[in-house]
Amino acid sequence: MIGPGDPAEPGWAEASSLPEASALAREGRTVVVTLPDDETEAVAAAAAFAWAGAAVFRTAAGTARSVRQALDMTECLLGRRPPALTRRGLA
Repeated sequence: MIGPGDPAEPGWAEASSLPEASALAREGRTVVVTLPDDETEAVAAAAAFAWAGAAVFRTAAGTARSVRQALDMTECLLGRRPPALTRRGLA
């Protein structure tokens, strides 16, 4: 995650839609996405773009924690990292 004013690396590709992010990720490019300022919209967009293959997320400091949780959850669902907490329920 990077801040709103942070510059993108030269090899990164900016995406503004899910199909564009998916296509760039399939090409092996590092995809950068700028998230909305609204926290709810930022969390939803981050999860969707992460699922599509985006790797770098430009977000405001106020939404960074929630966006990080959404990205961690998406990584778990994709099988790229273990869950933060595992519970076993016995019925």
